[in-house]
Amino acid sequence: MNSSISERIVSICSSLPTSVKLIAVSKQVPAQAIRSAYAAGIRDFAESRIQEAASKQAELQDLPDITWHFIGHLQSNKAKKAIEQFPWIHSVDNLKLAQRLDQLAQQLGVSPQVCLQVKILPDPNKSGWSVPELLADLPTLDQYKSLQIQGLMTIPPSGLNDPEILNVFNLNRELAKKIQEQNWSHIKMQHLSMGMSGDYELAVQAGATMVRLGTILFGDRS
Repeated sequence: MNSSISERIVSICSSLPTSVKLIAVSKQVPAQAIRSAYAAGIRDFAESRIQEAASKQAELQDLPDITWHFIGHLQSNKAKKAIEQFPWIHSVDNLKLAQRLDQLAQQLGVSPQVCLQVKILPDPNKSGWSVPELLADLPTLDQYKSLQIQGLMTIPPSGLNDPEILNVFNLNRELAKKIQEQNWSHIKMQHLSMGMSGDYELAVQAGATMVRLGTILFGDRS
């Protein structure tokens, strides 16, 4: 098991451009498997449940240079724990949550790095801003000084073919470029968090800077 995790990581890392950060999605994966990935050179790990992450973080305290990323749907009542445990949050999906995170970050004296989750195409199964909603909310988001808004995160709707998926990723890149060109004071568009095990190659082609890979590294979750 351990060698196969390492082999998969080495193989995928060698195929990724140096501009792309591989984030290992370790939800439902035991701490031991995270250690194997760490030994193979991975330093960025993503979780989608606060409580599950907390027990692993406690178990892996001897690996101080891990950067933890939160990628799940975040409820406001878990926001404080999220910014205490995670320097990166990829799934800031509405204005109310962004405001709450900014207030908490100010109180705690931290500056979490965040991505704004956007639905490039309408998708009833996913959270996130629609494109018009996000553009309308930018002036308010720009006032949140404790949040380090670093870019956009998107997940294509399921059931699309490769050209349609690539189109979603390209549209996300174009949206980030459009936002960047508006020269906001506190909104940066340095990162595109897009691409998972099944479509990360398309995401890289479209300009992803961070890919979130789970199954392809760790195998199917039990």
